[in-house]
Amino acid sequence: MPAETILIVDDEAEIIELISLYLQKEGYNVVWTSNGQDALRMMEEHQPSLVILDILLPGMDGIEVCRQLRKTYNTPILFVSCKNEDMDIILGFSIGGDDYITKPFSPGQLVARVKAHLRRSQLMEQSKEESQQLSFPGLEIDLLSRVVRVGGTQVTLSSKEFELLTHLAKSPNKVIPLEQLYRMTWGVDSNGDTRTLLVHISNLRKKIELNPAEPQYIQTVRGIGYKFGISR
Repeated sequence: MPAETILIVDDEAEIIELISLYLQKEGYNVVWTSNGQDALRMMEEHQPSLVILDILLPGMDGIEVCRQLRKTYNTPILFVSCKNEDMDIILGFSIGGDDYITKPFSPGQLVARVKAHLRRSQLMEQSKEESQQLSFPGLEIDLLSRVVRVGGTQVTLSSKEFELLTHLAKSPNKVIPLEQLYRMTWGVDSNGDTRTLLVHISNLRKKIELNPAEPQYIQTVRGIGYKFGISR
């Protein structure tokens, strides 16, 4: 079985060298570029299984690269950036990023995140063989085509938003703790940083709830986590 390919897009040679070393030790094939425009070309040429994308790139920045990739690809995109403000993280997720790691970071942690995302992608590919649909008042979730309709109108969700929704919707009225929901979706522990999860939940509510401030589907259980509040 050929090694999976990881595309690194970063303008810091030391970062590229370090990440490449750790990924290659794990058996991955690594291609890289420091240019956003080249990243689009290399995506088509190499068809990588995952993209590690810096935000602060010369010319076309990482945000625009992500926007362009999401027009065609559902490949997991893992942002790495020295920008760690909540608004930067929210923006990264809102335009289709799957994960966000701030510099400096542990190479081991990055590799663990990469493995987790690739495992999730493999599981989602396997699930495509199963024809399943979840139906609720005003909401339909097709697990095969990964299509979500609200009031009969299709809405576009990122891969992680879709996973969060299905994890909750498969167990209506069951409370899922924050840490458990994070682990189910990202495949690793949150290590206490639940901002990634909270941002995705907020974005998801804006897309499927009639009134995100008073959600009927994704309900907060204070001090514990979330539950899907409508039964089938």
